[in-house]
Amino acid sequence: MAKKLGFLHTVPSLVSLFNDLAREILPGDVEVFHIADEMLLKVVLAQGGLSPFIYRRVAEHVVAAEEAGADVVQLTCSSISPCADTAQSLVSIPVLKIDEPMVDHALALGERIGVAATAPTTLKPTTELVYARAKLMNKTVQVESVLCEGAYQALFDGDAETHDRIVRQYLADLMQRSDVILLAQASMARVAATIPPQEQTVPILSSPRLAIERARKVITQG
Repeated sequence: MAKKLGFLHTVPSLVSLFNDLAREILPGDVEVFHIADEMLLKVVLAQGGLSPFIYRRVAEHVVAAEEAGADVVQLTCSSISPCADTAQSLVSIPVLKIDEPMVDHALALGERIGVAATAPTTLKPTTELVYARAKLMNKTVQVESVLCEGAYQALFDGDAETHDRIVRQYLADLMQRSDVILLAQASMARVAATIPPQEQTVPILSSPRLAIERARKVITQG
């Protein structure tokens, strides 16, 4: 029987990105389906963080995904990553955080870790995950988290060019003080690809590809 991977998105426009990565990375017999709930991120941003409602809503989606036949559920938003642990206790299938593989890779590359985000609600969970994973690995790290002011609003207004320019400016500055940089949101991945190789003085990691590579291992071993 074919395995199924369910995605839970807070940004519906990311469905195509993860479809492309799934086709490229996952075995051909793995089926994928998507649950997109943009209200999740809007509420998190409005409330300035996670609330019992968000934890419950994410858990409901994960339970629904399992009932729909998912063998693995992949969250695709760092802002709701902390909800994975609660949801995991309610289902018998793996619930994967989007940013964990990226964080683990960064810890192998250096101690000075920069975290860049355009939405303020992603900075705290990603930064806390870096420290938590470093503790598990018995590693010492220095984390500098920066919010790319104005970028998220520009993207929300449909001005992708301004969003990308702002993010590139912040990344150029952060590279001067980091061994590796983490992009806290999947929507930032394409910006890193526009930076010329000669200007990328340190590795800039994004979560989507690393997450799907990890999902492949989990779903094929299950």
